[in-house]
Amino acid sequence: MKHSGRRQKDQDSTGAASTSSQRAQEKPTILFTAFEPSGDAHAAPVIRELLRREPGIRIFASGGPRMQQAGATLIERTVESSAMGLEALNRSLILRKHVKRIKRWASEHRVVAHVPVDSPAANFPISKAMRSAGARIIHLVAPQMWAWGRWRIAKLRRLTSVVLCLMPFEEQWFTERRVPAKFIGHPSINRTLKLEDLRERMHGLPQGAPRLALFPGSRSHEVRANVRLLADVYNELQDRHAGMRGVIVATDPRMARIIHKKVKVFPTGLHMITGFADAVIAWCDLALAVSGTITLDIALQRKPMIGVYKTGWLSWLGAKLMLRTSYRLLPNIIAEREIVPEFVPYAGGPMPIVKQATRFLLDSKNAAVQSEELHRVCLRFANHNPAVEAARIILQVIQQGSMK
Repeated sequence: MKHSGRRQKDQDSTGAASTSSQRAQEKPTILFTAFEPSGDAHAAPVIRELLRREPGIRIFASGGPRMQQAGATLIERTVESSAMGLEALNRSLILRKHVKRIKRWASEHRVVAHVPVDSPAANFPISKAMRSAGARIIHLVAPQMWAWGRWRIAKLRRLTSVVLCLMPFEEQWFTERRVPAKFIGHPSINRTLKLEDLRERMHGLPQGAPRLALFPGSRSHEVRANVRLLADVYNELQDRHAGMRGVIVATDPRMARIIHKKVKVFPTGLHMITGFADAVIAWCDLALAVSGTITLDIALQRKPMIGVYKTGWLSWLGAKLMLRTSYRLLPNIIAEREIVPEFVPYAGGPMPIVKQATRFLLDSKNAAVQSEELHRVCLRFANHNPAVEAARIILQVIQQGSMK
């Protein structure tokens, strides 16, 4: 009996050691959570790079099709198109149910790192749950607390191992407030355009001069608020330039339907295209763009632009009171001065925008000056590869618990 007991003890010991060894050899599990198409796009190349560096790593995602195509196992689809995302998740009941499902999933999986992608309102509750479970929190896309909501900095500090910043000024802003941060570059700037593809896609765009590109936004509420104003600006300019041609860009078929509803009869020479934003930017002489990441896509090609964001008077007043930055448009925020005329927020009519557009269309010197300023903005992003740097930092935090 004593020998039998000793054998059983040895077997138990061997089994425990084997189990411990297996756990030690297990690849870490990473959870990405995104709620908008932009978050899906930001996360996908990072996921792809992580799997390239560590082929056995396990990556799960609450997100969309791009994350899934990059190699993540999708546990819940929270990004389908621009129809989904925060527009739905702003309803607190839906958000609570989502967080509950993520918590239930996490209770069955040992997550070593949670990577929330933008959308802090939706991601903070999940980050809190993941932090309590022992995961490290690595924010991909810094919350824009430098613009508004600075009171949330203490919450971010509690729920952060590191913030991966897409803007060059953000690293210093967060580190000064005792939030670990690292600038990794921006996927809209730190990329190489395929000129042959651009030329091929430009063949189908309308001929004429001058050429005006209209970007009414990527979210449905942005498009509804801005597309009529942009069409009115184009109409006024077309009266002054008989040969003018314009292209209005819809990010997806749903946005195209909204544009058709808001602009039932297109002005002479104005066409609509779905997608192919880079080709339209290459084609145009001037872009009118709703403020957002598209302004960085335009900056990459050094094309002159005007920024717009139409609101009602109450929203205009609220934005003036709440926003803490001197400028609202990303190129201006980075440059720390107005190099791009901005009507953000804006509650007026088309004529002030028409006046600014006319400056660029009648005097090429003004366009050249802005192009040179945009070049300087892009230099701030030089020598960065966002996906590569993000993957490297994520793995470093998992392995070492900190950055070097």
